[in-house]
Amino acid sequence: MAKKIVSDLDLKGKTVLVRADFNVPMKDGEITDDNRIVQALPTIKHIIKEGGKVVLFSHLGKVKEESDKESLTLAPIAKDLSSKLDQDVTFVPETRGEKLEQAIKDLNEGDVLLVQNTRFEDLDGKKESKNDPELGKYWASLGDVFVNDAFGTAHRKHASNVGIASILETAAGFLMDKEIQYIGGVVENPDKPVVAILGGAKVSDKINVITNLLNIAEKVLIGGGMAYTFLKAQGKEIGQSLLEEDKIDFAKELLDKSGDQIVLPVDVKAASEFSNDADIQEVSVDDIPADREALDIGPKTVELFKQQLEGAHTVVWNGPMGVFELSNFAKGTIGVCEAIAELKDANTIIGGGDSAAAASSLGYGDKFSHISTGGGASLEYLEGKDLPGIDAINDK
Repeated sequence: MAKKIVSDLDLKGKTVLVRADFNVPMKDGEITDDNRIVQALPTIKHIIKEGGKVVLFSHLGKVKEESDKESLTLAPIAKDLSSKLDQDVTFVPETRGEKLEQAIKDLNEGDVLLVQNTRFEDLDGKKESKNDPELGKYWASLGDVFVNDAFGTAHRKHASNVGIASILETAAGFLMDKEIQYIGGVVENPDKPVVAILGGAKVSDKINVITNLLNIAEKVLIGGGMAYTFLKAQGKEIGQSLLEEDKIDFAKELLDKSGDQIVLPVDVKAASEFSNDADIQEVSVDDIPADREALDIGPKTVELFKQQLEGAHTVVWNGPMGVFELSNFAKGTIGVCEAIAELKDANTIIGGGDSAAAASSLGYGDKFSHISTGGGASLEYLEGKDLPGIDAINDK
């Protein structure tokens, strides 16, 4: 069933509560990557244009003790938003109380207010993270309608997404809607053929994703640290490469069951140590020396993966192909990123996390159909799970 979106609502004169995802990386009080804020702007601007009064909620980091408050205040977000929207954004450094209630009452049509970090409520019995019904009810009482635009927390059942939604009429923001169309679309109704590329360090993080995608995709290409557990399952020598002993049987079972549907690396860059300055040998996966560690896929694998991508209508990529933070082991990730970006008639989707960071840092951010803003949420969606934050949005 299609979900209601913000453009379906009559917003004029209404106080519109918006759960955004401003959980951005910070260093010394400065925002180091503003992508999530940028992605939230279309929904906020739409509400302003339609004459709504915008009340924004978000979390930032994990608030475990009183001393975390200083570094996890949303004050820098308010400042950044203000310059992006080119208008004042009222910041209320509290999550409840008279000051907040009065500030909301004082809003005029088109005004924007940001509430303090919702997880400040976690200091007193995890009220936000455990979806305390009283807190959800209180926040809902501050507005007329609710717009959930925070896909990054859609896999969590919190007071600021599910709690408020259980009381007020709820619609998806434009970003949430885009995530439902693209990431949900891969799972529910993809344009075939589908090719999935999975990387990252651990098989254990992606077990359910691999299993579900094998039911959806024509091919599943596996790189990154997790590939070596699969190569080991084929009986190959993997040297000092990353291995999850307890997942070898699972990998073997999948390989036996899926035949040539799973495509593994054919060559790797084997390093003398885990360092950018290590001595590197490009070797076949049949010749990995016992004293070396494979830290990236090799050029022949990049070519093989490129061939597998040809003709795909939908491509979903999650996880780097090697230790891309070290420049000498970034070529596999760069090669795959370029290959996907150059596809002409395909829906190309990055499932958030490290792949999104890789694509952005390589300057390919705008070459993909969609880059998800949710790491964990994307993975759970690709696993075929129902996400509570999405389930709580009203159907059209």
